Amino acid sequence: MRNYLKTTVGIALSLGMTTATIANVSIGSLQGYTGPLESLIGDIHDGTMLAATEANASGAYIHGTISVPQGDSKCIDADAAIAEAERLINDENVIGIVGPNCSGVTTAVINNVTAPMGVVNISPSATSPALSTIEDNGFFFRTAPSDARQGQVIAAIAISRGITSVAVTYVNNDYGKGLADAFVGAYEALGGTVTVNSGHESGKADYAADVASLSAGGSSVLCVFGYADGGALSLTTASIDTGAFDSYIFADGMIGSGAALGGLAGLDGSWGTAPGGSDSAASWARVTAAAGINSSGPYSGEAYDAMALIILASQAAGSTDRAAIQAAIMGVANAPGVQVYAGEIGKGLEALRGGAQIDYVGATGVEFNDVGEVKGSYLEYDIVGTTWTSIKTHK
Repeated sequence: MRNYLKTTVGIALSLGMTTATIANVSIGSLQGYTGPLESLIGDIHDGTMLAATEANASGAYIHGTISVPQGDSKCIDADAAIAEAERLINDENVIGIVGPNCSGVTTAVINNVTAPMGVVNISPSATSPALSTIEDNGFFFRTAPSDARQGQVIAAIAISRGITSVAVTYVNNDYGKGLADAFVGAYEALGGTVTVNSGHESGKADYAADVASLSAGGSSVLCVFGYADGGALSLTTASIDTGAFDSYIFADGMIGSGAALGGLAGLDGSWGTAPGGSDSAASWARVTAAAGINSSGPYSGEAYDAMALIILASQAAGSTDRAAIQAAIMGVANAPGVQVYAGEIGKGLEALRGGAQIDYVGATGVEFNDVGEVKGSYLEYDIVGTTWTSIKTHK
């Protein structure tokens, strides 16, 4: 596990300030620092912190200096996520929360903490279709698109590649089941055949029986909807070891920057999708290159946007009151107004301070619908050797 926990002094030093700098405002980062998404969280964390650092460096934030206390949601541990959300709100006095990442714990946090307590939380990566209709009292937003759309995108790509028969395995939780349902419905509507569609549990010692059941349907292609550091990786490894399938289809939870699935061999001809490729991607790449962080990992831009929106909404509201921030989110996220891209948080803060409206575009082309989520775009990846290589954008 990387050491993500940074003190306020550490943030101040990174901006060239003195250690005497006092943080006036706290915005929480509730991420799966440990658990089945751990290998993806580094880029997500870096995106979150970059937005706060940029706002602080601008000197234009009217409420002072921003600190970012962290909480570990553990991704799939609802009790831990709830406890950490409560700690961030009650002990750290955060004005909003970036996160959580995984859909199940995001649901738990909304239901038990942020909605009843009236605190905005913006998830950069929770994608379950069920979150579109959750009773959130208007306090939940997400900068990642719903898997209802990702399922359609994967289905269309599979048919375009001439894949007419697949088996499907999904991690047995809100994320996996929601994505599998969306994919299967879209794929079958396009004429594809799903030979087996079954969930798998995380943390099993042996996935041989799962692989045997999946391969019994006769398809040569396996869709794996799960987590890169969870049971889905172990299941994929067991499948490769037995030669049960010729190729694999992966979704966002399995795709990270660098080596594909930890450098696992035997994935030639396999591919996948993850959010990315918006019209503002070029500006995001320039900003991250200048900051020395990676822009290619899934959800790093979405995390930057989530943090930026909380900061800008509090500026627009002229207040750190949590309800006032919630009321201002849609106004800064959507047109009309001065367009603000990645690297321009200071510009947005100055515009708001001068009384202008802004239209935050950010790293990923943010535009919220009426329930506070984005349509998004997707990158199609091939595995080349043992590396994820993006080849096409789907909008």
